Amino acid sequence: MKAPIKLLLSGIALTSIFAFTEFKHPVNSTKINKLAIDTPNQNRFVKVTLSKGQFTEPTEIAVLPNKDVLISQRRGEFLIYKNATKMVKDAGKLDVYFKTSVKDVNAEEGLLGMAVDPNFATNKFVYAFYSPTSRSVNRLSRFKLVGDKISLASEKIVLEFYSQREICCHTGGSIAFGPGNLLYVSAGDNSTPFDAPNQKFTNKGYAPLDNRADFNQYDSRRSAGNTNDLRGKILRIKMNADGTYSIPEGNLFGKSEPKTKPEIFVMGNRNPYRISVDQKTGYLYWGEVGPDAQNDDPERGPRGYDEVNQARKSGYFGWPFFIGNNYPYRAYDYTTGTSGDAFDPAAPINNSPNNTGLTQLPPAHPAFIWYPYAKSPEFPEVGEGGRTAMAGPVYYAKPGVPSYPAYYNGKLLIYEWIRGWVKAVTMAPNGDYKSMEPFMANVELAAPIDMELGPDNKLYILEYGKGWFAKNPDAALIRIDYNNSATVAKAATTKAAEATTMGHQITAASPAVAAAAIIAKTDCAVCHKTSTTSIGPAFIKVSAKYKNDPKAMAYLTNKIAKGGAGVWGEVPMPPHASLKEAELQTIVKWILTLSK
Repeated sequence: MKAPIKLLLSGIALTSIFAFTEFKHPVNSTKINKLAIDTPNQNRFVKVTLSKGQFTEPTEIAVLPNKDVLISQRRGEFLIYKNATKMVKDAGKLDVYFKTSVKDVNAEEGLLGMAVDPNFATNKFVYAFYSPTSRSVNRLSRFKLVGDKISLASEKIVLEFYSQREICCHTGGSIAFGPGNLLYVSAGDNSTPFDAPNQKFTNKGYAPLDNRADFNQYDSRRSAGNTNDLRGKILRIKMNADGTYSIPEGNLFGKSEPKTKPEIFVMGNRNPYRISVDQKTGYLYWGEVGPDAQNDDPERGPRGYDEVNQARKSGYFGWPFFIGNNYPYRAYDYTTGTSGDAFDPAAPINNSPNNTGLTQLPPAHPAFIWYPYAKSPEFPEVGEGGRTAMAGPVYYAKPGVPSYPAYYNGKLLIYEWIRGWVKAVTMAPNGDYKSMEPFMANVELAAPIDMELGPDNKLYILEYGKGWFAKNPDAALIRIDYNNSATVAKAATTKAAEATTMGHQITAASPAVAAAAIIAKTDCAVCHKTSTTSIGPAFIKVSAKYKNDPKAMAYLTNKIAKGGAGVWGEVPMPPHASLKEAELQTIVKWILTLSK
């Protein structure tokens, strides 16, 4: 009975919460009642679908002053959602590198990010970060939107830098403007996190620190740890009217400092996939997608963590020498398999032969928020499972523009591509972390990949859809409204309650639906489909592989619970320790029926 009661309580009306808490906790009723009144009812957040099923690997959005929405797609397309007609139109296409010629190696490059100029209403400038087919670079360019089309002839190349191709992974690619016409763009470390094939000593999901000849794609010290390279960084430049840029004061290195790049604002990034800038304070936020090791290893270093980071000023944020709360990795000799000393966050040294920058790096900043695959003792609100951290905007109420309750004023919105949640982070006046809580907790999201506040001060969210490298039917552009009608909130509560007796009935009637219901509350559907291959194997292939194995039930339930890698490819499956044994067996029983 615990789960249904929890669901019912999560959707109950404010008046009922008020009455319940007053009766249950008379001693602390003043504090509890104030909390119940102040915390917005999550049932009042409404998901408005603007367009669905028309997108193929969408990456970023830009909401225009008239509430039209530009959408970029990884394979090079620009689309535009027209607010007046509620239709999506083609808006142009770039010729981009988005697929390798190497078997079983997925490229992540393409049209990676997009943003419009702060003065778009008058200049119509659109910025794009992409991978042109003609050169092995990632390029930031400025275009002009003319008649709902990106004018390719208007392209002004702002900057570009080398990116190694035919390998996987980590591109970054998010673009954001901050106060003072400062443009920020993120770049991943362009390093392979997986084990090098046919080698005795391998990475195993820890920091890629392989400095052997011909293995430089496995050494992130050549990029993220290199002060003379723009990969694994977040750049900050000041745009000029003619499409050139200048270096603002306060970047990490001086304009003429040897072995450095003056565009670097933040370094030590693995995959800063989505960034955001607080439009009042100028603080930079980003989600950092972390490595895959599931456990700490005294010989190698910490397990993998995703991070949400905050930069109030320029700095070095650790990768590939540190992760999370400055947890240090150890040097590792991939020839002998011996470990060296742990790196020192107060004085990091990059002595890789692949490093072309400074040997002595700045002191490392710890993460703002960090969490592993398993439950986080420091931030239990984030849950557990697969990890893909993203950073959204800081919300500020606008006078005369009603959108969300003033309760959220000044809170940072963070979100998870795989876990599908959005959280509101409360900070102290100086920016220090205080707490986090669910935001629009009852709105289901299909792999949110970008979010932006529009001119109506409402969140517009781009859903990539639950599947990798594909045109997903659930990929969508949505807007989040907040309905002040108590009737709507009550209806949502009733619907949630009914879905909880009804869910029990369906579970009893259909094993397939029972399994689907359990899978739906995990991250499984993002990586696995019933009959088609995503980043993980199709369930029907798993069924065929193990259909005659008498130990399949025990093996697969253990695999789902504890996670693993290497059977179907390089991408690891995270553990699902919170699933009960009966739930694991329900999933496996259904999978094993598919081959029949």
